[in-house]
Amino acid sequence: MGDFQVHAQVLVTSWVVIALLLASPIVGTRNLQTIPTGSQNFIEYVLEFIRDLTRTQMGEEEYRPRVPFIGTMFSFIFVSNWSGASFPWRIVQLPHGELAAPTNDINTTVALASLTSVAHPYAGLHKRGFSYFGKYIQPTPVPPPINTSEDFTKPLSLSFRLFGNISADELVVAVLVSLVPSIVPVPMTPLGLSTSAIQALIFATLAAAYIGESTEGHH
Repeated sequence: MGDFQVHAQVLVTSWVVIALLLASPIVGTRNLQTIPTGSQNFIEYVLEFIRDLTRTQMGEEEYRPRVPFIGTMFSFIFVSNWSGASFPWRIVQLPHGELAAPTNDINTTVALASLTSVAHPYAGLHKRGFSYFGKYIQPTPVPPPINTSEDFTKPLSLSFRLFGNISADELVVAVLVSLVPSIVPVPMTPLGLSTSAIQALIFATLAAAYIGESTEGHH
């Protein structure tokens, strides 16, 4: 688009993930029952899991407003990771580039980390007002640049960890499948799904922990 290069292959797989995330709650809640069954039960289980995760990291008083953000991050990363672990995108041939899970692209993971970098100071300012900036002069006013850089380096470290693990997992699976396509997918797929779920959980848990830390007072 002009002089701006768009990674269209990532946009394609991202919209596939977004479509799945939008369709799942619509299908699961279109016929709500007092005693949930089937897809409604699954959606409620996922929501309860995200609530528990957020409450554990932020406390009973602060977690509710943050559930949508943490839930969106976890759901997008989880489904993105699983799409790469369960479907070998790389076998789809494109004229330019190749398809891959959205989290297999550093642009996606850095964007997710940037959202976290904005979310946790916002939460701190919303909760504590300008006293939030007091943490930058603790224990003395000398190291504010170091304290400030931590707000960005900690979430960015999440992005590189997520990108590295998902990229390596997809690459290994793609190579092995190309060598022995009829044997490797059976044992490798469960391993990839497990790794993908753990990476989504780590990212969401630490994002919630950073936000929870910003709303706590300093003594």
